[in-house]
Amino acid sequence: MIYTPMTEKALKLCFSVHKDQLDKSGLPYVFHPFNLAEQMKDELTVTLALLHDVVEDSDCTFEDLQKLGFPDEVIEPLRLLTHDPAVPYFEYIEAIKSDPAAVAVKLADLMHNSDRSRLHCIDEAAKSRLEKYDKALNILRA
Repeated sequence: MIYTPMTEKALKLCFSVHKDQLDKSGLPYVFHPFNLAEQMKDELTVTLALLHDVVEDSDCTFEDLQKLGFPDEVIEPLRLLTHDPAVPYFEYIEAIKSDPAAVAVKLADLMHNSDRSRLHCIDEAAKSRLEKYDKALNILRA
């Protein structure tokens, strides 16, 4: 991970938001964005990886992120990475393709979410999610 004032601020916010959340396997959710951030190559993508679920999974808003000093170069790709439930999933994925940094983070996100070794049980819901993630990966890689 790259440590700068911006990534450290994102790291602290990420931990604050996700520290009490669990993933589908019952592990601390915060490990997921940390895992993605470790894979990123620059300050922007590390920051995006750490913040990619903050708005979706908390009461934190994009306005809050702006007030905390995150620049538009972070906010705009985060808007793409934040899935609005009113938008069909694959439209959301298509929109991400417009931003290379968002694509890098979403690819890592989908790969981590598709890691079968993280799943204790692969039931029908998990199979369906894995198929959806596989299709999304193919769209982003095209």
